[in-house]
Amino acid sequence: MGYEVSWLGNAGAPLATSARRRPFSRRFSSKSISASSVDGAPGSAAPVDRRWYNPDRRKREFYSPPKPVRRWVQAEHTTLHDCPSKDSFVLLSYNILGEYNASKHHELYWNIPSDFMNWSSRKRLICHEIRRWNADLLCLQEVDRYEDISICIRGKGYVGGYKGRTGGAKDGCALFWKKERFKLLEVDNIEFRSFGLHNNVAQLFVLELSEDDQRRVVVGNIHVLFNPKRGDVKFGQVHRLLLKANALSEKWGGIPVVLAGDFNSTPESAIYEFLSTSKLNIALHGRKKVFRQDKCQFVLDDLPCLINDWTGENLTRAIVNSHDSLITHPLQLKSSYASVQRNASTRNSQGEPLATSCHSKFLGTVDYICAGTQLDLLVPEFWIHCPWTR
Repeated sequence: MGYEVSWLGNAGAPLATSARRRPFSRRFSSKSISASSVDGAPGSAAPVDRRWYNPDRRKREFYSPPKPVRRWVQAEHTTLHDCPSKDSFVLLSYNILGEYNASKHHELYWNIPSDFMNWSSRKRLICHEIRRWNADLLCLQEVDRYEDISICIRGKGYVGGYKGRTGGAKDGCALFWKKERFKLLEVDNIEFRSFGLHNNVAQLFVLELSEDDQRRVVVGNIHVLFNPKRGDVKFGQVHRLLLKANALSEKWGGIPVVLAGDFNSTPESAIYEFLSTSKLNIALHGRKKVFRQDKCQFVLDDLPCLINDWTGENLTRAIVNSHDSLITHPLQLKSSYASVQRNASTRNSQGEPLATSCHSKFLGTVDYICAGTQLDLLVPEFWIHCPWTR
């Protein structure tokens, strides 16, 4: 039995800081002083107003930028109406940039004023943004001040759970839900270190809608390894998340699955292909480059030229059954943004946003919400051209 209606929202992963520069204006004026003319003297001209004139000044003084308007666009092939039903819900995924990482990697944010990067300023803006979205479910990544976030949104009715990365890392994943909307049934935290897949973690929660005890869903939250050279580790983390999510779904009667997070993989990557098509011939992709679109050339007999790039250890790390290079997973997932009507000015060829992450060394999309086919999708379409999508 699947959901007839479910309403998912994806805010993506905004810029590292949501702070806006204060409008800067400077007003110039000059007193009219003349040593060669006196008021009322014969032949003297009337005093000249020597103030600087800027025709845009009035516009600047009275102009205030329009507030962001979020328009909900219905996904294709759904039965949703304009008003969401009681068994719909809104989910937000957000990499909030941990305080430790923000202070450690100054080179990524050198062009952002330091007062915008300090945690007290960002915490206030992040909490304001979360409260403004008012989502039913929050999947947060790179959280190293869990208590700060928990306290500031508790008044909105959120409860949640946190799983820190292993190996002495400072941050982790946090999943919150509105206690008036959901009841927690089961939790499964994944430590990828137990599979030899570095210190990243993921969360899987089984939640039940309070309005209907027959409506249950598996919600997953993950922050995949960043290292661009370890495509095998990235793939292994995603693969095991999918298998565990499916196991929970089957345990509770084949309930829907929603996976959200920072996958550190672009829409052109093999990992994205695996998520969206449920299969991947891993031998066609270089071990180190699974995270992006780097296909190898072929040699005689259609043998992949990079087949030797995968050792037995690499395959065992990346996939559960390493005897077969064609990897599959049982979940039928669709990306929330790629499922809706496209606005070419803000989408790439896969239908994903042009950017969910932006810093001095990267501009692109790595954050996704992927939902099972039992769920209908309604996602926000932004008509505002943000600076990082130009």
